[in-house]
Amino acid sequence: MKKRIDTLAFAFLDLLSVVSGWYIFNLYRKSFFPKEDLEILPINSIEFFEKSSIIVAFWIILFLIGGSYRDVYRKSRLTEVGKTLVQTFIGTMIIFFAVLLNDPVDHYQTFYLYFFGLLIIQFLLTSILRSIFLTRIFRRLRSGKLYFKTLLIGGGKRAKNLIREMEGPKGMPGYRFVGFIDPKLNGAPIIENQVPLVGEGIDAIAKAILEFEPEEVFIALEKTEHEKFREIIQILKNHRVIIRIVPDMYDIMLGLVKMQQIFGAILIEASPELFPAWQAPIKRILDIFVSFFAILLLSPVYIYVALRVKLSSDGSILFKQERIGINGKPFFIWKFRSMVENAEKTGPALSSTADQRITPWGKTMRKYRLDELPQFFNVLKGDMSLVGYRPERQFYIDQIVQKAPHYQQLLHIKPGITSWGMVKYGYASNVDEMVDRLKFDLLYIENMSLLVDFKILIYTSLIIVRGRGI
Repeated sequence: MKKRIDTLAFAFLDLLSVVSGWYIFNLYRKSFFPKEDLEILPINSIEFFEKSSIIVAFWIILFLIGGSYRDVYRKSRLTEVGKTLVQTFIGTMIIFFAVLLNDPVDHYQTFYLYFFGLLIIQFLLTSILRSIFLTRIFRRLRSGKLYFKTLLIGGGKRAKNLIREMEGPKGMPGYRFVGFIDPKLNGAPIIENQVPLVGEGIDAIAKAILEFEPEEVFIALEKTEHEKFREIIQILKNHRVIIRIVPDMYDIMLGLVKMQQIFGAILIEASPELFPAWQAPIKRILDIFVSFFAILLLSPVYIYVALRVKLSSDGSILFKQERIGINGKPFFIWKFRSMVENAEKTGPALSSTADQRITPWGKTMRKYRLDELPQFFNVLKGDMSLVGYRPERQFYIDQIVQKAPHYQQLLHIKPGITSWGMVKYGYASNVDEMVDRLKFDLLYIENMSLLVDFKILIYTSLIIVRGRGI
């Protein structure tokens, strides 16, 4: 709750800087007009807010897309100044071409003064207010009033050195260890007097995360304990925690360590945020935009397909089925019915190309993926995305997890209408094929970006056009 309030406060300061910046810029802008060609309204007037609301909304949306309101507690003041400069430069460029270029100026050099005037004013106001806010956050972290609950895995010399580096005068403020897990691999722990022991063995990790709900997990294994490293990472990936790893010289030489701060411990960070921060809001906006216009433009196709389903066989036009989505939350997926009514009256059963339950029109729909069209409504609702992984029923997830426990990683993102697995592998007719397809979906998670989404959508379109949906 407190974090949400601070995030809103951070956004309010941006709102204040945008409103003030636009007003100050308009005073500056007016100085280029000797006549009363450009009216400047009082900043506290309703008219000013009405006429400036679009500009203000634009800036806030730009900051939102840029990830400014994500995890305000972990922001670096210096890094944020650099991000603010990039954001204000992009925003100034857009406003310049959309609004300012229409001004009837006497000389083209005025436009240069416009551009740099708005850039400097907005950058200074935004960066100053943000720096003041983040300084206040840093002081709260330093004083211990604000902290991140952290679980430590490892109890040997590396763990001891990590604690010393973090608690030193130039350490990492804001971290509070809830306890440590003794991997029970080699040697006895030597940090019991500094951090409480909360579990022993690899199996205790998941239990400790559920009990103490840490935001971050630090891994400080000895060189002789590295044989269990992969297993530990696999357990942690099933939980929404930031993973920080104490590296050795080999990791540093490989370039795996990316420094984010000068002081404090040297750590490799693995964030639970799978999508780049600035791209995540864009992905959702594109989901809504594309789905809305797809439904609008394809409305004749919807009507035609619905009529063909109704005339081809007895039963309902639409088919709904419970699937498991992000964070294991169940939802109902919608399709045009491609099978006979009550096709699963004897229990869950996957389909295949020779499935007798599929109607003649259903085969045509599946060939061109027309049965998936209603899922654009699932995307608008927020249960799905355009690109993700194909959602499954709990009945089959339970069977998949027995053979491939890492399937749980998929549940960290929204399922999609299409996926890398669907493009590369296609439909699966049994659990073994689901497991084979899983590697492509996991590969997507490791490489998530808007560019990858666009590629998958393009290949999906080619599959549909060529009628290779089955």
